[in-house]
Amino acid sequence: MILKMKTLLWLAASAIVLAACSANPGETAGTEIEAPYQSEAEEDGEDSEIVLSEIAAQAAGIRVDRARIGRLGETLNLPAEVKFDADRVAKVSPQISGVVKRFYATEGDRVDRGNRLALLASRELADLKSDYLSAESSADLAQSTLAREEALWVDRITSEADLLEARAAYSAANSSLRAIENKLQAVGVSADRLRSEENGANFLVTTPISGVVLQRSVSIGEAVSTEDASAEPLFMIVDSSVVWVDLAVFKQDVSYLGMGTPVRLTSEDGELLAEAEIAFLSPIVDETSRTATARLIVENADGALRPGRFLRAQINIGKSVSVIRIPEEAVQLVNATPSVFVPTDDGFEPLPVVTGLKADGYIGITRGLREGQAYVSKGAFTLKSQLEKDSFGGDDD
Repeated sequence: MILKMKTLLWLAASAIVLAACSANPGETAGTEIEAPYQSEAEEDGEDSEIVLSEIAAQAAGIRVDRARIGRLGETLNLPAEVKFDADRVAKVSPQISGVVKRFYATEGDRVDRGNRLALLASRELADLKSDYLSAESSADLAQSTLAREEALWVDRITSEADLLEARAAYSAANSSLRAIENKLQAVGVSADRLRSEENGANFLVTTPISGVVLQRSVSIGEAVSTEDASAEPLFMIVDSSVVWVDLAVFKQDVSYLGMGTPVRLTSEDGELLAEAEIAFLSPIVDETSRTATARLIVENADGALRPGRFLRAQINIGKSVSVIRIPEEAVQLVNATPSVFVPTDDGFEPLPVVTGLKADGYIGITRGLREGQAYVSKGAFTLKSQLEKDSFGGDDD
């Protein structure tokens, strides 16, 4: 029994074939290879054919191209995860104890390096200011005393002991002043600022990097302390313009990779998101997962790679070979046999093929499709669906 499936006119299909044949006419005399592979259905005499009108073919997005020789190599597909670049994350902890009086930025805000984040009222800073001003006055007095004693020593009016005592006092006063200045520098406050501000108890929390405020852990009126080692950072600032992408490399695949190995990053549905090179390959294989980590440093100015997102990493390994190369979507399973759809006088029909290597969204055809032969490169799944639909609803001839 021969099952023949048709839907409407064959004119559009013929037009598509003629258009495909008219392009690159020099390719029609392709290299002859062995006879096309036949499926069991064809060997039994079963015929499957689809005819589409021009309107239907255009609506289905069917595209006909000619088979061409291309290069393919083995592809390593690995799971990957996007992470923040650790050098572009800032956890802003309090440099001095105090009480939160005001916020200048909160979660989601974009900030530039040096921008204000919060204002603290700090008794500790007020004490440091008092100590500094007192030490500065003592140093000034010690300097004046030393200058007077040196002048008297020149005129032989004062004793050497008094001069040495004045020098010692000046040195001690300066040492005390420098010690307090160092404390101020440690909390990010300059001496000039203390002199210029009437309220020396106000402390500004600023951001050390440019980025986005990812987290804020305090509220207005909350006390913060430098002595609480378990306290969360006041703010977390992240810059995702550059991200890390960590690949989980299985133990048996580590030998294929090295520094500088090119990698293609794709989404789960195969969309190309970025290309980069391996910047770090861990020398250690995790005992639990039996994988090593390969790290990519990827530019992410458009923000498409969000930290926490899982991707697929494609890496070409081994030597590439020349084969007939077509898009993976052009190959469909028809009666459990890999097939491509080819134009016929009356429309389209599935042609069984033998497939080979896959890489970068393409698949190699080792048998069944000749170089230069017309085939459906886009819309093959639609034709397969129509074929199955007609098969279930077909009539016996």
